[in-house]
Amino acid sequence: MQDDLLFPMLTVEETLMFSAEFRLPRTLSKSKKKARVQALIDQLGLRNAAKTIIGDEGHRGVSGGERRRVSIGTDIIHDPIVLFLDEPTSGLDSTSAYMVVKVLQRIAQSGSIVIMSIHQPSYRLMGLLDKLIFLSRGQMVFSDTPSKLPDFFAQFGNPIPENDDRTEFTLDFIRELEMSDSGTKQLVDFNKSWQRNKSQDTRSVAEAKLSLKDAISASISRGKLVSGATNIDSNLSSSVPTFANSFWVEVLVIAKRSMLNSWRSPELYAIRLGAIIVTGTILATMFRKLDNSPRGIQERIGFFAFAMSTMFYTCAEAIPVFLQERYIFMRETAYNAYRRSSYVVSHSIMAIPSLIFLSFVFACITFWAVGLAGGTMGFFTFLLFIFASFWVGSSFVTFLSGVVTHVMLGYTVVVAVLAYFLLFSGFFISRDRIPAYWLWFHYLSLVKYPYQGVLQNEFDDPMECFVRGTQIFDNSPLGAIPDAMKLKLLKSMSQALGVPLTSSTCLTTGADILKRQGVTDISKWGCFWITIALGFLFRILFYFALLVGSKNKRR
Repeated sequence: MQDDLLFPMLTVEETLMFSAEFRLPRTLSKSKKKARVQALIDQLGLRNAAKTIIGDEGHRGVSGGERRRVSIGTDIIHDPIVLFLDEPTSGLDSTSAYMVVKVLQRIAQSGSIVIMSIHQPSYRLMGLLDKLIFLSRGQMVFSDTPSKLPDFFAQFGNPIPENDDRTEFTLDFIRELEMSDSGTKQLVDFNKSWQRNKSQDTRSVAEAKLSLKDAISASISRGKLVSGATNIDSNLSSSVPTFANSFWVEVLVIAKRSMLNSWRSPELYAIRLGAIIVTGTILATMFRKLDNSPRGIQERIGFFAFAMSTMFYTCAEAIPVFLQERYIFMRETAYNAYRRSSYVVSHSIMAIPSLIFLSFVFACITFWAVGLAGGTMGFFTFLLFIFASFWVGSSFVTFLSGVVTHVMLGYTVVVAVLAYFLLFSGFFISRDRIPAYWLWFHYLSLVKYPYQGVLQNEFDDPMECFVRGTQIFDNSPLGAIPDAMKLKLLKSMSQALGVPLTSSTCLTTGADILKRQGVTDISKWGCFWITIALGFLFRILFYFALLVGSKNKRR
């Protein structure tokens, strides 16, 4: 590819080593793979930069020419028979471009066939090429060694001036013909006759008749690693495995690389952890030590709604993570470095430890400070629902990152969709009040299930009473009247209803609160497992998004 798609926080040696683990045959030992990497570092002229990180705009790393050579190295780690490069010298200065092509020459001399497209090659680069092909609108106008250019144009009737650069003259001449009425047809026809005359050489004929299978077998016999096969005469297509490693080996290698990248760029995780600590601290101080009064009940419900939605919004940081890796992923899967399923599984496993830690931090900050019910068991249940919220939120955002191709578009979609999830969660309007034509969105809401779960965890104690006697007036205009008057009103209500009501009579239990909030359709643990299952569903959808939308195709 033209772009150098590399992980910026890995060193040159680590980048090539991961490429070796992905692409070299599984029959090779770890020590042989390391030896191959060290030999390739010397071949690429990268010994002095082996321990230097690749770098990016924010981290100083290797030079542009070295980066290009590393990019080439990741593609030749398995010692390929044919290597095709798309403008490997683009964006490099003349010295760096020369060093890159010099490396490619050494690769060709080792037995590989190296083909590259190049624009405006310098005179020094021309001297490194074994064969040169000029194209004009899809037609071949010259195909021979660079030294034959003067003879070719001399016989065509347009000799190259002595002091002119050969390639510049050729390109300018072709462009002039393209702009003329007759075009390059005459030059194309002359090249065909030139090729016919050249093909009369018996050696050229012999080479032309060499079959692809024989050429590959000859390359393997010279020590090529591409097949890893021991029997050269066997069917070549079957001797080359689709993937160099098993599924779980790929998962471990991807996880190792991801962990190394995360370890060297801790600022992303630190920012997310900081957001969780700040949010938890604000909630803990705003809702500190809530009581069981009618006002306290409303405040608890508000706390849960805000806490659950916060878990989802803090997951939005996952959007740029895959988008940054998207083209690296496309490049690596294009040549079957690993399976898409391995990437998805590894990505999921690597997310779990960080989500557990974030959940534990948030739960510790808020649970006892707010005064939530349930004791130790209630704390761990609350912790599980916080983790479930993080899990499904992270999975949903990861799925979106596989669908959208732009960071800002991803953030816009996440913010909008999560706002809808909160709206239909049952906090602002209970389930029985939601219009029938919107009820389906209520059950699709990712916030609904953890929100209902923590409400049930808080209010499912049958022995807990939340409104007693005169507290029934607290959330009404009668709440400001003296207590003696409240007792008289309560006594009058008792006589009218024929039910004894005293200042200690329990009027509202947790079950009443849950019923009023519409939290009666799914059990607490049902909500938990549905949340976890939705997380797995979005991971599976992420896999299909990669399968369909991340193929390396030119449109």
